[in-house]
Amino acid sequence: MYAVVASGGKQYKVEEGQTLRVEKLPGEVGAPIQFDRVLFYSDGQKTNIGTPYLENINVQGHIVEQGKAEKIVVFKYKRRKRFRRKQGHRQRYTAIRIDQIQA
Repeated sequence: MYAVVASGGKQYKVEEGQTLRVEKLPGEVGAPIQFDRVLFYSDGQKTNIGTPYLENINVQGHIVEQGKAEKIVVFKYKRRKRFRRKQGHRQRYTAIRIDQIQA
């Protein structure tokens, strides 16, 4: 059994017991999270496709971690022009454990 949910402008395939990282969501560690925007649901025998979202199906989980990803370096360079810009970035994320998919 799995579902496809939308969060932070992205789509994620989720299953029960899975831990996934999504864009930063408000909440403390241990707080419950519910995804209402379910795009697709399959239980093995039948599948449901939303237009655009499915009614009566939601995905429940809880927050495991709030953190920052590894640093990436953004380096802009133009040859022969003495132009260099160096900038770092660390994206914030929320790790969520999926508890159950209710249909």
